[in-house]
Amino acid sequence: MSKSYPEYIPEVVLITGATGGFGEAFCHRFAALGCKIIVHGRNKEKVDKLCVSLDVPTYPLIFDICDKQATLEALNAIPNDFKDVDVLINNAGGALGLDKVHEANLDDWENMIEMNNTSLIRITRTLLPNKVERKKGHIINIGSIAGNWPYPGGNVYNAVKAFVKMFSLSIRADLTGTNVRVTNIEPGIAETPFSVARFKGDTEKAAAVYADTTPLTADDIAETVTWAATLPEHVNVNTMEVMPTKQTFSPLHVERD
Repeated sequence: MSKSYPEYIPEVVLITGATGGFGEAFCHRFAALGCKIIVHGRNKEKVDKLCVSLDVPTYPLIFDICDKQATLEALNAIPNDFKDVDVLINNAGGALGLDKVHEANLDDWENMIEMNNTSLIRITRTLLPNKVERKKGHIINIGSIAGNWPYPGGNVYNAVKAFVKMFSLSIRADLTGTNVRVTNIEPGIAETPFSVARFKGDTEKAAAVYADTTPLTADDIAETVTWAATLPEHVNVNTMEVMPTKQTFSPLHVERD
């Protein structure tokens, strides 16, 4: 007899960077399953608006992920009816710039490390003990193919996403025997506000990234994340790399005289 999915539906899902392209799609997909959603963002107005749009119990979690004290205070103040987070989706992050390594902005590099790595380890370390104690839970980190395949101008963004992948696998190794699942989702090119942020509001540059091709959408990645999160609890997806059909691997560059 074939099985129907989802077999497992988490009760509480916390999504960081929930007001962005991927995050908002995640919120709506898990809300459709009836999950309670903790909606994180740094803009109160956007967070409140998103909470109102979800027809399930929600809790607004408002802080800048680069602010350590604000992060810890907000996470530790989550009320009891939302405290047992079944699925933590570390989605907040982003890229800044596409300059060659010897021309790049040092502040952009440091901000990318803070956004993608330092904030992720703070949030994970704060919420993980509850999962281990309950022997239940799932951490889903949103990585990137940039963590697997270097490209010109990627430099530090490639590095921070490689960190996310290795950190995810290392958490998985440490959690042997706890029943806690860990997944790293690695999207390829996807049309969201990501590139607008990367190019600091330059919409023309951002649009060029997606011109004349068919990229992934936020809904495509939401489908992938939801599938991984709702598999039977004995199934763990370690890593999943997802590209649009029209994106593939480039040949190695050879410099010629």
